Amino acid sequence: MRAITVRPEVPESLELIEDFPEPSPNEGAVLVEAVAVGICGTDHEIISGSYGEAEPGAERLVLGHESLGRVLEDPTGTLRPGDLVAGIVRHPDPVPCPNCAVDEWDMCLNGRYTEHGIKGLPGFARDRWRIQPKFAVGLHPSLESVGMLLEPTSVVAKAWDHIERIGARAEWKPQTVLVTGAGPIGLLAALLASQRGLTVHVLDRATEGPKPTLVAALGATYHTGPVHELDFAPDVVLECTGAPTVVLDAMCQAGPNGIVCLTGVSSGGRTIDFDAGALNRQLVLENNVVFGSVNANRRHWQLAAEALATANPDWLQSIITRRLPVESYADAYTPGSDDIKVVLDFTR
Repeated sequence: MRAITVRPEVPESLELIEDFPEPSPNEGAVLVEAVAVGICGTDHEIISGSYGEAEPGAERLVLGHESLGRVLEDPTGTLRPGDLVAGIVRHPDPVPCPNCAVDEWDMCLNGRYTEHGIKGLPGFARDRWRIQPKFAVGLHPSLESVGMLLEPTSVVAKAWDHIERIGARAEWKPQTVLVTGAGPIGLLAALLASQRGLTVHVLDRATEGPKPTLVAALGATYHTGPVHELDFAPDVVLECTGAPTVVLDAMCQAGPNGIVCLTGVSSGGRTIDFDAGALNRQLVLENNVVFGSVNANRRHWQLAAEALATANPDWLQSIITRRLPVESYADAYTPGSDDIKVVLDFTR
């Protein structure tokens, strides 16, 4: 069996192993044949040695957390052979903390959770994998070629769930949304905004390539200038870049009662001369909210599956800018200047 692996925290140790062991039944009752895995910045950071943790007793970590597969067997009867599924990435901590105890593992309090392909659990970049039924999410058959987008979509489904919960604090009828960043997370955040019937604006530094076209296809407006030069104050901001100046400008740009959701992760180590007092004054006097959001629980994965099933399939296909066979894994994990989403196809 093939598996794409790294030695955790060892830079550039990426390797395709041809005779990797079959998945242990201890991983879960559901046996799945891999169809594809998506690649994102987290994978690049793990390959660079920034972080990553293999399962106990293992020397190598199997990569891949954006999964898509077909069920081979499920003795529990929860799923049927041939069903299209994705595996939920995060599993609750063993204590468990109060949130993990009620399946809100995305809000884990003690950090002892595990994550497929990232922390303590083997990933999905292998020919076959196993999972517990409660962590397998069924997908509509129409998503066979794009179902690996479910994981990033679950992230923005959670973001929107929390935005709407916060908005319910008062009479709130949002109209305008700003998404900063037109990578996969930003584009999917814009998709879910458009599905809500909102006026959507997307800001990114790219002036060429597929991004402006993808945004226009949603009926949204594409911007390339600085955030502070925009001539409107959005009701909702989804910040998807993690770039410090963009984060701060986005917080300042929100309108009264505005909600700013931060999904991009900054690298840190950079100091910016910034008027924090003015921002504090604005947040307080305009009843604004800024919050961070990461990962997702099963409810969000199911919401994401529904969103993808109702999206334009051609638009979803257009997000995938490169699709390569497993043997071309080294090329797949090498970022390209025009990449949006790169996918490894296990069926080719």
